Amino acid sequence: MEIQLSGISKQFGQFKALNNVSLNIQSGELLALLGPSGSGKTTLLRIIAGLESADIGSVYFDGVDMANTPLRERQIGFVFQHYALFKHMTLRENVSFGLRVKTRAFRRSSAAIRTRADELLKLVQLGGLEDRYPHQLSGGQRQRVALARALAIDPKVLLLDEPFGALDAKVRKELRQWLRDLHQQTGVTTVFVTHDQEEALELADRVVIMQKGEIAQLGSVDQVYEQPASPLVFDFLGDSNIIAAQLRGDVVYVGDAAIGPYPSTANTAVLDEGAVDVYVRPSDLRIADAEQVGIEVVVNSIQRTGPIVRAEVSFAHSTFGQSHSTLRVELPHLHHDVPRFQIGATLRLRLMQFSVFSPQTIMAVREQLSAPILIGRERERLAG
Repeated sequence: MEIQLSGISKQFGQFKALNNVSLNIQSGELLALLGPSGSGKTTLLRIIAGLESADIGSVYFDGVDMANTPLRERQIGFVFQHYALFKHMTLRENVSFGLRVKTRAFRRSSAAIRTRADELLKLVQLGGLEDRYPHQLSGGQRQRVALARALAIDPKVLLLDEPFGALDAKVRKELRQWLRDLHQQTGVTTVFVTHDQEEALELADRVVIMQKGEIAQLGSVDQVYEQPASPLVFDFLGDSNIIAAQLRGDVVYVGDAAIGPYPSTANTAVLDEGAVDVYVRPSDLRIADAEQVGIEVVVNSIQRTGPIVRAEVSFAHSTFGQSHSTLRVELPHLHHDVPRFQIGATLRLRLMQFSVFSPQTIMAVREQLSAPILIGRERERLAG
């Protein structure tokens, strides 16, 4: 099913949760709504589900306006962060609940409902546990039951609100791959909310990055990670180093080093010559070969964390009054550059990939981020 959101706005008292959000969700895709707390992602998910109504704007399923369609008729499966399983029911009873409460005209026979529940428990790798109760399961198993229950009604849309947020890191990673495989089997249009960048980048076909009730960027995983539309997006998707630089023509300079051409993409703005800030990820810094242009740095510290070696370096020379005097570098511990990172050593680093933003853009983002975010009880107080 294709979902179209047109001009969605929602306000709770004085707090504007969503501001004129428009989005097309393609049939069969797995879409992530990613953003910090208070960005509007859960509110948007609840409006799609019909659990909240938009103040302004429309929601369309396959071109049909859902404004007057009650929740139970939208054919939506919804999975909550904390499972919301019925403690007094067995797993089979939990999974079959949505089928058993249908009106008589649409309800299957008891035998068919039982068969469907057992099939879904096998699908989520819980076959043989049909008669157990939720308290007898691990957190990861409970979340699988919640997913099976959502799938029982044969939904046209599956919505997940922070589905793995209450689980430990190892279980989250296992369930991410499992959910991806499950989506490929079912082909159900799926939208999930998360604040975990790794989760969104690993699972989704496309990612919507939200900030202050608006879409900061929409694109494939590769697009949002490699071509961030703003400093906000770059920072949110991982660690960043910021280097003061100069744009001369279409070439970016750090000091006298021409580190590369201005990276022009569909998401980059046309910048005037002069001062710019270069954003580069620690994993995109490598030692320059003799014939390559590089930035001269001195190694200050080295730390190994599992398979990753992290180094902190400082600029060997002053370049345009660097506001950030140190850079962070990350390398796989078996990388051939690692032995050359010795404390006190002078090296030249090349930037394998980077983004460039104007100081004006960065200042505008900082001003936006400085505004208060109202969540929880404070938002409820204003809404009341």
